[in-house]
Amino acid sequence: MTRVKIGVVGAGLIGQVEHIPNLLRLGKYYELIGVVDASPMMRAELQARGLATYSTYQQLLDLDIDAILVAAPDQYHAQITLAALQRGKHVFCEKPLCFSVGEAEEIAAARQAAGKVVQVGYMKRFDPSYELLLSLLPKNATGLRQISVEVQDPDSWPFNQHQGDFLKTNDVPAELIAEGKHLREQQVHRATGHILTGSEMWGFTNSYCSSLIHDINAVHGMLDVMGIDTAAVVGAAFYADGDGGHGSVRLTGCKALWQMSHLFVPKLADYVERISLYFDDAVYELTFPSPYLNHFPTRLTVARSEGNIWQKTEYRASYEEAFIRELVGFWHSVVGGKGVRNTVEAAARDLGLAAQLANVAIRS
Repeated sequence: MTRVKIGVVGAGLIGQVEHIPNLLRLGKYYELIGVVDASPMMRAELQARGLATYSTYQQLLDLDIDAILVAAPDQYHAQITLAALQRGKHVFCEKPLCFSVGEAEEIAAARQAAGKVVQVGYMKRFDPSYELLLSLLPKNATGLRQISVEVQDPDSWPFNQHQGDFLKTNDVPAELIAEGKHLREQQVHRATGHILTGSEMWGFTNSYCSSLIHDINAVHGMLDVMGIDTAAVVGAAFYADGDGGHGSVRLTGCKALWQMSHLFVPKLADYVERISLYFDDAVYELTFPSPYLNHFPTRLTVARSEGNIWQKTEYRASYEEAFIRELVGFWHSVVGGKGVRNTVEAAARDLGLAAQLANVAIRS
């Protein structure tokens, strides 16, 4: 079996809790060559665990590797992805791929020129319960009345305490933090056409582009099954000092409305993420666990009535972990030429809707 030589850029939360241990677990598919992180403390910790470390992604790209996994801060995703493609490397990039449709188009062009694979880290597309839902959905939107997305998020603190070797560092050089902030401001301005600060910047980059972008992508997949699309954003708002983001979207070919909201509830150790589809005669619902709890199956339920008799069926598709399955999928695309499930074009579609939501929210 061909092993893909891969390096990881970024050893923050998602890198430590998911990608680095999962790549090591998938030793028959991947050889982890090294990890890049800007924190000297983090590099020392990873070296103590037997991993090679580097302070810049350019050092990693100089090595004999086939691919990189980008888990750096969001504002560096496009820059690192483009540099890797220019060096002839395949790329797995955590969401969001970037902040603007324009950047996504530049990445798509670079991918085509390099002839390499770019996969975006929307792990929900590899969730067994999500895959099962797609197979159960009607193939048209007849009777669809509403799609509802609700995310209640305490951030990660209740769900990383069981990770005994999780390390949070505070020694990233100040000049790098300032550089990252400036890059983010530039990219958000390009995405929205506005200079965002304070709660609007936080709402766009976190509620929309970091959290809800997963659900936007997942719902787009459901719309594709039913042969419909988004028509217009009819409402959006940032609220709770930017800890909340809301959107309402009309859909084509039906009378349904897609509602979505994300809210940080910082002092409640509970996570709720639901996608519900309401039809005339049924309700399909996915309830996701915290993304940092591995092998917790997503609950899929379908509720129906026959006259006064109401019945809810619960499906348990598998205990397989979506984060693992997406890395196996990336390997199949790189080694076997299998089609990419989470494409740059899909990410551009998601980012386009996020920008439309932001522009309505800014005006409201």
